[in-house]
Amino acid sequence: MKKIISLVAFLVAYQFNAQSFDYQFDHQSIVVKDVNVSADFYGSILGLKETPHPDNPPTIRWFVVSGNSHVHLIQRDFVPFEKNKSMHLCLSTQDLDGVIAHLEANHITYWDWPGKKNAVTTRTDKVRQIYLQDPDGYWIEINTAEH
Repeated sequence: MKKIISLVAFLVAYQFNAQSFDYQFDHQSIVVKDVNVSADFYGSILGLKETPHPDNPPTIRWFVVSGNSHVHLIQRDFVPFEKNKSMHLCLSTQDLDGVIAHLEANHITYWDWPGKKNAVTTRTDKVRQIYLQDPDGYWIEINTAEH
């Protein structure tokens, strides 16, 4: 009986500690040198729709990725740092060929994961991916993962 009570107590404690907070991705903020140059890239090149900031500050621009998920561009002075490809924003589309054609028409260079210019990586799970950089050098992955 003592073992059963201990087991029940363990299961109750486990259930309490295994609580899900049901997170949703809200936004990623990116510090930029010139918010208008970056906003042109995120709007015109990536095709993201701008959404108004509630206070309309001149140094902040918001763009919708999907639903209520955003990229926030914030113009600020900051200490430069190496922008490593492993730290990137990732966008997914089922029209990667269309994105690539749009990038090429706008003379935007992209790379595969190993670093070959204007090439596409196909992962072992068959997801295709490319990487490009925004005007501030931040890396952006665009892939074909289904959600």
